[in-house]
Amino acid sequence: MATTGAPLCIQLLGPVRAWRNGVEVALGPPKQRAVLGVLASRANDVVGVDAIVDALWGSDIPQTAANGVHTYVGGLRRALEPGRRRGTAGAVLTSESGGYCLRLDPMDVDATLFARRHGDARRLRGEGRADEALRLYEQALSLWHGEAYSGVPGPFAAMERTRLRDLRLTAVEEWAADMLAAGRHAELVTDLTGAVSEEPLREKLRWLLILALYRCGRQAHALRIYEETRQLLISELGIEPGADLRSLHQQILSGHPGLRSPGADPMPALLGGRQAAFGGAPKPQQLPPLARGFVGRTKELARLEEVLSDTGARPGPTTPVAVVDGPAGVGKSAFVLELAHRLTDRFPDGQLYVDLRGTGLQGRPLTAADALEQLLGSLGVEDARMPSGLAARATLYRSLLHGQRMLVVLDEAHSADQLRPLIPPGSSCVLATSRQRFGGLAARDGAHLVTIGPLADEESAQLLAMLSGGRLEGQDLATARLVALCGGLPLALRIVADGLAANPDVPLATLVEQYAAEQGRLDRLTVKDDAVASMRSVFEASYQALPADAARMFRYLGLHTGPFTVRIAATLAQTDWDTTRRLLSLLVANHLLEEEPGHQYRFHSLIGIYAAECAKREPLARRQEALGRLRLGSVDPQARSSRGDPGWRDACALAL
Repeated sequence: MATTGAPLCIQLLGPVRAWRNGVEVALGPPKQRAVLGVLASRANDVVGVDAIVDALWGSDIPQTAANGVHTYVGGLRRALEPGRRRGTAGAVLTSESGGYCLRLDPMDVDATLFARRHGDARRLRGEGRADEALRLYEQALSLWHGEAYSGVPGPFAAMERTRLRDLRLTAVEEWAADMLAAGRHAELVTDLTGAVSEEPLREKLRWLLILALYRCGRQAHALRIYEETRQLLISELGIEPGADLRSLHQQILSGHPGLRSPGADPMPALLGGRQAAFGGAPKPQQLPPLARGFVGRTKELARLEEVLSDTGARPGPTTPVAVVDGPAGVGKSAFVLELAHRLTDRFPDGQLYVDLRGTGLQGRPLTAADALEQLLGSLGVEDARMPSGLAARATLYRSLLHGQRMLVVLDEAHSADQLRPLIPPGSSCVLATSRQRFGGLAARDGAHLVTIGPLADEESAQLLAMLSGGRLEGQDLATARLVALCGGLPLALRIVADGLAANPDVPLATLVEQYAAEQGRLDRLTVKDDAVASMRSVFEASYQALPADAARMFRYLGLHTGPFTVRIAATLAQTDWDTTRRLLSLLVANHLLEEEPGHQYRFHSLIGIYAAECAKREPLARRQEALGRLRLGSVDPQARSSRGDPGWRDACALAL
């Protein structure tokens, strides 16, 4: 990189280094180099301070993190622009609104240049211009000087190391296949041996090495590598080599003439495709059908479709992940399936679907190992070859989906740890739903998080009219009342619409009054013998997933009509302010409570009814004591705040 003649060149494919006008620059301590790595990976884009903090520290953020970022940026400016006068704006590393921007030609960053050359080599390869493609592959691979981001700390550097390593090994595989086709097997053995030692479980690398050794006249060595591979796969993963390696082994033993054809590319004939390699399983097409009457969500769908389509159109080692969260009954699964059906043409290798049962409504939640067993079975792995442990299953799953463009839909996730082993590397795409917001999955794994809320009144009315069998034609007042009673939750709206359509002989006014009565409303928002279609059941599942202290806070909040302040919540539950804030945040993250401006909280109308039911699980004496504390304003002195709460006594009166 130092010999390009560019004013500034950055090396990320090895130790992070920089050259200014051909002279290497001292970049300072590891975290300062980590900041440069983040900025260089997004050259000419503004990177927010919060994003840099997450990249350096992940979830373990010190209080001085933001100041540390400013200090490291200052150090980089002194290194990259030594002639800049103090107080003047930088030309290379500039301050922008909320962040910083490294301004340089992206091709002067070796990781970006590598990706460009690799992409061009693939294009030439596809056009049949093998010699030109080989030259570009070699130019791309020559940019590497060790492990990417070597010696640089932080979760961003760790993720980039993994991503770029996988991309480099993919390039090595493609280059080696073209070299074999050109009869240049003797030049391959050393490079492939090094690549195999770096990634010993990557069967395609071993396939290429064994064939190169055989073509070099080293049949015994080739057979020894095959046996080593077999023993390694059995000991590490509990599986035999795949059909590709087994076929090559048999052809070496039988002296198949096709192996000694240096002028032809043997890969298509010997590999036989993944369908043959894994038991002839058909391409998975597992998406459930779309729900009738999907409405709304236009902006959210457009946002995710753009993000995921853009990534899917440019295959690479980074898997796009989107997690849709929201309260029970808000239509997360319907939303994700609507999106998935729109994206199927971008992922031609098929669609996988797993219900992770995170709510517990349909049995115990699946473990990650259980889910991987289901996914591997869908990919054609027979029971006899199924690895026994989580790590082995995850490794095989990643290997099978390597290089594939597969759409993976994971419904009702319970936790980020349940999801992580199910995310394959490469150009597949993962869509997931959850009732919790997985902030850690966004920070550590780069997931896109989208929260969906209740439908707008107009959309709710549209859904009711669509599904109620014509009962609401010309009944605007009745429609508006039912919309308000359901609070925009699609599940509640669908239950009501079904009730209207199923009772054509009952006057509409009578049905509306039945739903309007708060006492017993959740009883009526139920489909008999179907827990998944019962508002009380879906709320109960969210409640049961809470830790004990958060569930207790939820019960005490059910004594009050809302809205709540931290003071009211602390008084009801008799908890200190720090604990109260933590528990309120946990309820918000689980979508059982809504946070509003002004540090106020409130229940969704239907969740409020359910919370009032839960409050009755507390002994009567404790409920009376809590309401007494609220009425008298007897907050624990440790829980008191200097901030005023002018609506507090009015709220107490409402609660009593």
